[in-house]
Amino acid sequence: MKILAAALFCTVFAALPAQTAAGTFPAPADVQTPNQWTLDVVYDQPRQITLKLPGEKEPKRFWYIILTLTNNSSLADAAFYPFCELMTDTFRIVPAGKGVRREVFGRIKLKHQGRYPFLERLDYVDNKILQGADNAVDVAIIWPDFDARAKEITLFIAGMSNETKAINHPAKKDANGNPEKVYLRKTLALKYAIGGDPKLRASAALRFKQKSWVMR
Repeated sequence: MKILAAALFCTVFAALPAQTAAGTFPAPADVQTPNQWTLDVVYDQPRQITLKLPGEKEPKRFWYIILTLTNNSSLADAAFYPFCELMTDTFRIVPAGKGVRREVFGRIKLKHQGRYPFLERLDYVDNKILQGADNAVDVAIIWPDFDARAKEITLFIAGMSNETKAINHPAKKDANGNPEKVYLRKTLALKYAIGGDPKLRASAALRFKQKSWVMR
């Protein structure tokens, strides 16, 4: 089910116009309706890690962020079908987990075992977050290295809310001539600036710029 949901969302996103893909997104509701919910999220500073993996000739660099998700809604369990992407200011989009071997998560888990002893990999997290602080879940989201020319990135993390919005596609029509519907999800957007010389990627640091919720 989680794979199906992610694939469906990816298909929907591909249908959006270029302006939306470039970063112009509708805003979610200021006040959610009684049947809507959003998980509480605490996030750590994104980091990079470089590893020489078995069978690989050269070390590879990855970027990751750790989230702690808590279901403080009125639901006994909240559905969790995440879809996460990294977008650069050079208009490159990198899906989380693409080309990321299990050894990468293993090294990250070992590195953070003191603070996050029950850290889970995004694609292995249960698709339900149980209610209450005692059932909070720590999740690592990992991306392969991105465009070295980028000066800014935005992490888009969807699946932490059931709030959705339907908008009309500006160009595509259905069989009856009506605009096709595009369905958006409430998505956390974390924006960071990248410091340092692109040639010295190992020393590059991310500087937090903005947190927002968008419909994407």
